[in-house]
Amino acid sequence: MPKTFRGVFTVMITPIDEDGKVNLPALAAFTDWQIREGVHGLIPLGSTGEFLSLSDQDWDDVARTVIQSAAGRVPVLIGTGAEDTREAVRLSCKAEALGADGVMIIPPFYSTPTDDELVTHYQTIARSISIPIMVYNNPATSNVDMKPELLARIAEIDGCDYVKESTLEVTRIRDIVRLAGDKMTPFGGILGFESFVMGAQGWVAVASNVAPAAMSRIFTLAADEKKYDEARALYLKWLPIIQAVGGQAYVAGSKALLNHMGFAAGSPLPPRLPLPSEQDAAMKALVERFGLSFSQN
Repeated sequence: MPKTFRGVFTVMITPIDEDGKVNLPALAAFTDWQIREGVHGLIPLGSTGEFLSLSDQDWDDVARTVIQSAAGRVPVLIGTGAEDTREAVRLSCKAEALGADGVMIIPPFYSTPTDDELVTHYQTIARSISIPIMVYNNPATSNVDMKPELLARIAEIDGCDYVKESTLEVTRIRDIVRLAGDKMTPFGGILGFESFVMGAQGWVAVASNVAPAAMSRIFTLAADEKKYDEARALYLKWLPIIQAVGGQAYVAGSKALLNHMGFAAGSPLPPRLPLPSEQDAAMKALVERFGLSFSQN
């Protein structure tokens, strides 16, 4: 039986060594640290993982390393988005063969497909695998906005059971719940606390790369314990970290924070650049302010 996905899922960075290669030992250690810190799930090879800048071999190595290091302790969803439906099918089949619990799939990000083309895209992928699909709506990066009415159509596809809703419109979660019912479980993307209040059952978070325990606690307080005032207070406390990895610096900012925490995240892959020195210093100050650190023990 497929695992049920719920809670805070870290959309993971991909650590890079000094030679510009994927640092697999660091990735294994990072996976273990995330789980020990209490995150509920892991998603490598998403946008934060720089999937479009990795070779086929890198993709294989990253997926395999996270799945093997997690060792069934938490669900692992692999990002399998691609511009070509056939390539998304190939990657999704490979993810399933490697032992992934599910896949997260952003829509084709250049061709600006129609609603019917998007439905067919996800139908084709869903028919090729037996693990759940988390549909990923992020119009800022994909140039495609899958609104709740379209997501309700996609929810009718067997296997398209989850959605990461990554706009700044909190009513999107409300309307996905209203229109798709129990056929599609929504996760927040950019919005965490706000999405929980509107019925999201999880958060695909960037900030949990650096503060997995705190982000997971926000979810538990709001979604499980219904302690909304406490959850809001904790959310507002950690908002500087959440904002630091938002916007265009989500990769470089996350890696800068982790590097200052003592984890060998390395630099972003081109065309991305490391943060300018002034911004990097601000990240170091945040690490010191929040007492953030990485420990392998």
